[in-house]
Amino acid sequence: MAEHPLASGASTAIAASPVATAATGATPAGTPGSPLPAAGIEARFAVDYAGFRLDVDLRLPGRGVTALFGHSGSGKTTLLRCVAGLEPAARGRLVVNGECWQDDARGIQVPTHRRELGYVFQEASLFPHLSVRRNLEFGLRRIPAAARRVQLEHAVALLGIEALLERMPDRLSGGERQRVGMARALLTSPRILLMDEPLAALDHRRKQEILPYLERLHDELDIPVLYVSHSPDEVVRLADHVVMLGEGKVMAAGELHATMARLDLPTAFTEDAGVVIDGTVAAHDDHYHLTRLDFPGGAVWVQRQAVELGRRLRFRIHARDVSLADHRVEGSSIQNLLPAIVEEVVGADTPAHVLVKMDAGGTPLLARITRRAAEQLVLRPGRRMWAQIKSVALLG
Repeated sequence: MAEHPLASGASTAIAASPVATAATGATPAGTPGSPLPAAGIEARFAVDYAGFRLDVDLRLPGRGVTALFGHSGSGKTTLLRCVAGLEPAARGRLVVNGECWQDDARGIQVPTHRRELGYVFQEASLFPHLSVRRNLEFGLRRIPAAARRVQLEHAVALLGIEALLERMPDRLSGGERQRVGMARALLTSPRILLMDEPLAALDHRRKQEILPYLERLHDELDIPVLYVSHSPDEVVRLADHVVMLGEGKVMAAGELHATMARLDLPTAFTEDAGVVIDGTVAAHDDHYHLTRLDFPGGAVWVQRQAVELGRRLRFRIHARDVSLADHRVEGSSIQNLLPAIVEEVVGADTPAHVLVKMDAGGTPLLARITRRAAEQLVLRPGRRMWAQIKSVALLG
């Protein structure tokens, strides 16, 4: 039996309307003797409605994409509206990268039109009598030239709408309208971008068309984004941080990779359970048309990708696509093998299956196998196994 390698430790922008312009002048954050770090978002809200209560207390990163994830009615959009100042009944405190926009204890309530934010809704409501260019310029003109952090040319290039500038809104597809709406939101030079299920109204083809532009915004802009979605595919492709909401409460909040691998959350007990990994393109095998992705704990081979060496690619390994063996199996069609140590075994969504969480050199893995197989392999925490990965799903 081969020695186990780990044995030795190895949408529409609010700012386009008169009630939602970006502006300066927010109140400084913090209280005497306890300053709040400038980088980060503090969001503490309580909202009571008949039959529903939102009660959250969050500390979120001040950059990157934070996904607000949960089923319909979990409170995602209500939380986003609280951040925008659109929920009059919301009580609490909101600080965005050092600027306090709400603090009921101190009598601070910055109105929506003075909060430096962009808001993208499910459907872009562009001004129908204005061309795309004039729609964009409408939002841009509301920001003093000295306060503009995003220029028209930059926003147009990021969203790939150069060829659309002279068109009227009724000549745009749904995906094109959303891209224009996103560009208009960016041109308000927001300190935070709020996106409320911007792909929900699009069919699959249009979603695939617009996702690369959302990834480009993520990679090139230093603006924190709160992204509402109930789609696991969107969350794992775009997010850095995730907040899982249920019945108006925070079920989990944390870095995406670690949160998606947790076994104490409902998402772990479905057929869609799996982990998300960021890999680096390390090699191309032109003979077999394969690309190797390296990551802490190992490497996987995937179909040849037309990208340069060193490029970061995110991929997902579903628990259902991982089998386990107590030794390295030779002579198999499964080529992606990773040594891993069992951390936890729990029941799955059927009595016939279990979920196994493992550590592959610092990278979490999940496997969904039968309870019978788990007992025959004598799976327990600390057990060294080989994870056999039958399929890798590239994201993007």
